[in-house]
Amino acid sequence: MSSNTKTVLLCGVGGQGTILAADLLARAAEESGLDVKVSEIHGMAQRGGAVTTVVRFGDKVQSMIADPGSADCVVSFETTEALRNLPYVKEGGSLFVNDESIKPLPVATGRASMPEHARERLRDAGAMLIPATELARKAGTTKAANVVLLGALSRALGFPTDVWNRVIAARVPEKYLDVNLEAFKLGASFSAE
Repeated sequence: MSSNTKTVLLCGVGGQGTILAADLLARAAEESGLDVKVSEIHGMAQRGGAVTTVVRFGDKVQSMIADPGSADCVVSFETTEALRNLPYVKEGGSLFVNDESIKPLPVATGRASMPEHARERLRDAGAMLIPATELARKAGTTKAANVVLLGALSRALGFPTDVWNRVIAARVPEKYLDVNLEAFKLGASFSAE
């Protein structure tokens, strides 16, 4: 495994755009001339279950596996999944979290309870809590929260903004392009503060 390989774990629940975000990240890395591997998707994405995707990129990527303690960045689309995937962040790694909690099915049916003090625990772990849903609303639709999170992540990766813009333009339907480009910009601006 090359020492310049970066590992990004994206996690959320079905319907949040985790898969699209992973695809955009992988395309940005490829367009930047890097070797890329993307993991299989885990969970019941269509039923609101947990979705976890690993994107690894570098000069030569041997494996798409991310072990606990190996992720340079974890991007979570909500706080409960961030807590669940916290063990994957490597020492000195980054954690980007949409400051939103979604009740999973076991909580909604009363078979489990939400984790206590989630935001405080994430802050203690060094997470950047991002109002991604609110920023996406400002861009034009809450469905672009995934792209807001990519904008925040982009500051940690160093891929040029024009690469991201091209990748988004190639993947997002034209009628949603301006909203997604604005969402990306808002996320990048938030993480620069």
